[in-house]
Amino acid sequence: MALAMMDTKTQYGIVSRVLHWGMALLFAWQFSGAVFRVFFEDTALEAFLWGTHRTVGVILMALILLRVVWALFSASRRPESVGVMAKLGHIALYALMLAVPGIALIRQYGSGRALDVFGVNLMSGGGERVDWMVNLGGLLHGELGWALLALIAGHIIMAFVHRRSPSQDVLSRMV
Repeated sequence: MALAMMDTKTQYGIVSRVLHWGMALLFAWQFSGAVFRVFFEDTALEAFLWGTHRTVGVILMALILLRVVWALFSASRRPESVGVMAKLGHIALYALMLAVPGIALIRQYGSGRALDVFGVNLMSGGGERVDWMVNLGGLLHGELGWALLALIAGHIIMAFVHRRSPSQDVLSRMV
């Protein structure tokens, strides 16, 4: 059976699956870098992973924007949530997936430093420092990132919990 491009009431299509699992890999990369930054600072692996943090963050921001547009476009065809808590959990995940890199971009802009990704200049440097922007990023980016990791862990756990119920096997919709 070929996998449909579009979502249906019983399963997610190839676009949703590629966005979901591609972002899952990129989040694993990001959080690995953050863990190494905290626990294994000044190691070669930390330097390598942390050196990609901004680039991967920008890619994730672009993908989450695409994912939000796709979810809104596909809303009437998507499988139903298994309950109000699942719906609220997904809303929280999407909100944090937008907020964490969004706050980092605000901090980057406020720092007055350039931001280049794959040789493309996204923000030119040399501007004046804007303290409230830098302080916002310093205060919230990391903390909300760890909150996002906790929500992702809960999302994974609940997918396996619901896997045990044949009427709520949500994992098979996305695998």
